[in-house]
Amino acid sequence: MSSRIGDILNASKTLLEMLKNYDVEHVFGLPGETTLPWYKEWHDYPEIKHIMARDERSAAFMADGYARFSYKPGICEAPSVGSTHILPGVAEAYKGSLPVIFFTSDIPLHLETQNMLTGLDQTSMFRGITKESITVTNPNQIPHTIRRAFRVATTGKPGPVHIRLPYDVLGMDTSEAMLYTQRDFRKYPGHRPVAETGKIIQALKLLGEAENPVIVCGQGALYSQSWDEVVALAELFAAPVGTTINGKGVMPEKHPLSIGVIGARGGTSLSNRVLCEADLVFFIGSSTDSAGTDKWTVPPRDTGATIIQLDISEHEAGNNYPVDVILIGDAKETLEWMLELVEENPREIMKLPRIQKLVEEKKRHNEYVTSMAESNETPSHPVRFIKELEKALPRNRCLVMDVGTSAIYTSTFYKVPESGRTMAYNFAMGSLGYAIPTSIGASIARPNSCITGLVGDGSFGLAAAELETIARLGKNNNIIVVNNGSFGWIRAEWRLSYGQEYVDFSTKFRDVNYIKIAEGFGLEANRITKPEELASLETLFKSDEPSFTELVLQPEDQLVPPVPTWIKKAEKKGVRHIK
Repeated sequence: MSSRIGDILNASKTLLEMLKNYDVEHVFGLPGETTLPWYKEWHDYPEIKHIMARDERSAAFMADGYARFSYKPGICEAPSVGSTHILPGVAEAYKGSLPVIFFTSDIPLHLETQNMLTGLDQTSMFRGITKESITVTNPNQIPHTIRRAFRVATTGKPGPVHIRLPYDVLGMDTSEAMLYTQRDFRKYPGHRPVAETGKIIQALKLLGEAENPVIVCGQGALYSQSWDEVVALAELFAAPVGTTINGKGVMPEKHPLSIGVIGARGGTSLSNRVLCEADLVFFIGSSTDSAGTDKWTVPPRDTGATIIQLDISEHEAGNNYPVDVILIGDAKETLEWMLELVEENPREIMKLPRIQKLVEEKKRHNEYVTSMAESNETPSHPVRFIKELEKALPRNRCLVMDVGTSAIYTSTFYKVPESGRTMAYNFAMGSLGYAIPTSIGASIARPNSCITGLVGDGSFGLAAAELETIARLGKNNNIIVVNNGSFGWIRAEWRLSYGQEYVDFSTKFRDVNYIKIAEGFGLEANRITKPEELASLETLFKSDEPSFTELVLQPEDQLVPPVPTWIKKAEKKGVRHIK
């Protein structure tokens, strides 16, 4: 698409025209004086909706949620004074390989050395946590800068790009601008390279020779939308499939070959053991980070198994394990080519003894889970809540989790019924205050879906003001706050690693009336304290209106969640725990 404008055009209008040409429909941000020249022109562009947040950090996480669920780059803007506030969201996008374009306005260029209010070296601040940080010094740079930002953010290993917009530049006129776009990069992946054919043939040979192969999918497989190819390959080679917590959703978890989540955040004794017993491990779109491998023990680095790793990034493939075959390429395109090259060898996977054994082991594990799901204890058992949630949510659901209780129980016990992006975790950095704003971004990306954000009460305190944003937008967004009156995850770590005498040190809150807070922001609010009240979730999710629920569950320091390192400590100390 090419468009040349020879007439004088305001720089802010040029920016808006470029965003419009890239099909940008929503921008998340917060107003500030240094951004007003842009806002003035924005007033005449109703097709680009500005989603006002109550905090710049929240705006960054909203853009994160939008990018995850729309497969389009998220767009966030912040004024000069708010540039420091978006850093947690920028860091999460960078570590999590998420294409988000961050705009920050700034003081005029000619005042950089004169101690101007809100001025600081933004470029240095963002350079280490973005794929690129660009300062626009001339309004004629804007079209080129926007093209570059979308191209860089969506290709290779995706990631954030930062664009600094000085106040004086935003008010300047452009002399002549080429407003063409590179349409491939409106969505991600913007480009899909295929791994080398010779390497693919080597990988297929090893897969064919393996007696006990296991596939591990990370979030790269989700970003590539390669779930159909993963299932086909797994069935072809009768390979069980595990996912990292961030890759949850690649494999339908009721499929006989699914072993669920592996690693330190969601992995079970069953799934981790199956992976460790493999004679071949095929990593697809996984960074093999500490959470996904339980600090490189699942599988161990000296596993002895053959390892194949497919990744879009040369920085990740072969980085943490001794890999026999490295495949650099897009997961979906490379797997499609693998399936084209492989010789058809149909097998009845359910008749294979090792798969029959796996199915039987999963059945026994599910019986254990069911026994917990039937608990009538008060406060409610966390597994009972997860299984009631699983039943209550409609098919068009999206779940966003904060770190802590919300993440660990959903990753372990919530079974994704079908492939695709329906869940979001932030286990790259793991910032608190993530789920509420990210659920807002998800609600914009999927306006016809039932959005649910699961939040700990500790995390809630960092994003409470965004309840007003949820009420103002009026989307089907349901926030569930797990109230245990403390930083429960830290209390559990205190008890298990240091001793019971430390659990109250800097962890407890005073009693908070969460219902009044939610109602004060204009939301319908409910409180669930007993297991029999969990059935009310189904009615809640049928409404198209936003809602707030306070949920009381058994705390982590009294019922230890299924974190592998914690389980070992809990067993030694005789502390009640979930395996």
